[in-house]
Amino acid sequence: MKRRTFTFGAAASLAVAGCSSSKFQPYRGPEVTSVVVNKGARSLYLLHHDDVLEGFKVDLGFAPVGHKEFEGDGKTPEGTYLINRRNPNSDFHLSLGISYPNTMDVARARAIGKSPGGDIFIHGQPLDFRPKGPDWTAGCIAVKDREIEQIYAMVRVGTTITLRA
Repeated sequence: MKRRTFTFGAAASLAVAGCSSSKFQPYRGPEVTSVVVNKGARSLYLLHHDDVLEGFKVDLGFAPVGHKEFEGDGKTPEGTYLINRRNPNSDFHLSLGISYPNTMDVARARAIGKSPGGDIFIHGQPLDFRPKGPDWTAGCIAVKDREIEQIYAMVRVGTTITLRA
């Protein structure tokens, strides 16, 4: 009887441990020295110098063509920025902030009497709604949750990100 109780208890403990998973993954590979987003191909690449470490398909802003001009235009920025923050408590699973807007973005938006906006991220899927179709974000770069877990593990604050048409 004691052996059966022990076996059942051990099996239950292993089952619970097997069910628990963390969205925070370890990464011990080469440093990601830059991130490149090709908007036209809907692709994001993590690079170590000239070598592609990983590639991912992405969704963009709901108006994906052209550079973001002002808040609410639905466009994803183009240009070179930095990953400037990490959000482990994102409404989109996990997210990495992009340093948009820069001084040129601010000046361009002000010239037309608008705010440049901000809060542009690489992120996972929303926690509170299901996107309908591709290019559903307000200007961010979206990937699947398991992919943002990998990206979040690999990319550090201060990494350059280039967003190309």
